[in-house]
Amino acid sequence: MAAIPGELETESAPPMAVPLRHFLVGFGFLLAGAGAGLAAPLGVAPGLATLAHVHLLVAGWVCITIMGAMTQFVPVWSGVSLYSRRIARFELPLVAVGVAGMAAAFAAGSVHWIHGFGGLAVAGFWAFAYNLARTLWRARPLDVTERHFALALAFFLAVPALGFTLALDYTLPVAGWLGVPRSGLRGAHVTLAVFGAVLTTVLGALYQLATMFTATDLHGVDEPLRRVESSAYPVGVVALAAGRLWGVSLLGQVGGALVVVGLLAFSVVLARRLWETRQPWTPMLVRYGVVAGALAVWAALALPAWLTDPLAPTALFGAPGTVHLLLLGVVGFVVCGTLYHVVPFVVWVHRYSDRLGFEPVPMIDDLYDARVARADLLCLLAGTGLLALADGVVLPAPVTAVGGGLLVAGFLLFVGNLVYVLHEHAPDSVVGVLLGRFGSEAGVAGPGNDRA
Repeated sequence: MAAIPGELETESAPPMAVPLRHFLVGFGFLLAGAGAGLAAPLGVAPGLATLAHVHLLVAGWVCITIMGAMTQFVPVWSGVSLYSRRIARFELPLVAVGVAGMAAAFAAGSVHWIHGFGGLAVAGFWAFAYNLARTLWRARPLDVTERHFALALAFFLAVPALGFTLALDYTLPVAGWLGVPRSGLRGAHVTLAVFGAVLTTVLGALYQLATMFTATDLHGVDEPLRRVESSAYPVGVVALAAGRLWGVSLLGQVGGALVVVGLLAFSVVLARRLWETRQPWTPMLVRYGVVAGALAVWAALALPAWLTDPLAPTALFGAPGTVHLLLLGVVGFVVCGTLYHVVPFVVWVHRYSDRLGFEPVPMIDDLYDARVARADLLCLLAGTGLLALADGVVLPAPVTAVGGGLLVAGFLLFVGNLVYVLHEHAPDSVVGVLLGRFGSEAGVAGPGNDRA
């Protein structure tokens, strides 16, 4: 694999510490969320542990990773400078403290603290969305990836607002004042979070990454499938969320069908890119292969469930019993696979790119340990499979605990492998990256913008 694909405008990237700090904080949320998930089958889960578990993984690990990745790669892909590096630096502590505080409040059952910490998270997510929206505004006209990112940013505005409203509803009858049931608010919040903010970002990124790192192009049936996904999916997400919010089953059925059609179309595009790849099967591409298969299976199961009753609490994430298939098999493997390239890529650019041609330098895929990558893949596959099976059939508690333990082991190996990349190859230490000792201009290769 080439060290840096030639079409990327790496001089537009923000300082190295900005995305890497997001990824490191995200790793902390990943391990905390995995531990919280393991507590349930072991029978030691406190308070509202399920909500703590979900927020640590989705709002913490996945969304903070998305924030760091978009902050790095929107300028790179679009060839424009980030609107404000200052905003990129202060949004992270707001979200991190807010999400961590909410998770702690859920675990302790202290509902009065949830909306207090939730307010910090709202401010951080909105700052991120504003910063990236102003950056994308400079990149018009938008390509397919940028259009997905713009839609995702709109969802990143709506999701925290709905979440904050839900938090307030623990102590004030906010849902009653708005004339909607709490279950409707919850359904809309989850729909816009998972299928809106998270999966819309994933789809947009994979249109770039799956073609770039397979050295292929969309052709033949790919183009009509892309058009189907690009038009059906966002309309479906909004319709499904609205149907759940106002309790309109027909609207939810139409929205759910459009979501499934869009995701199924994309799974075919992704599978075709991987089938035609001209590149070696790196950890990134192997994990994308898992995603293509998991997404197709999830879509086939979700369609009849959502056509029957899209408002059912058991159908919140698709067909009953498919939550781990979606959140781990699709979202988790996308994030892990992408970070297996993004973290070494960012480090490589700032450590080795200016030495290329003058002395021997490692390639991007040489920076991590391939054996550890294979081990974490096996653990995550086995753990996801066991938990997905446990969602559908009753398994003994020890078997479910083994699945959770395998996931924790896989995530520990994954995090350790990428932290090793930073420890061995980053210009500064892991602590230096995390605490911001780089300074605002560290790693800057081109002109920047530092608006407040």
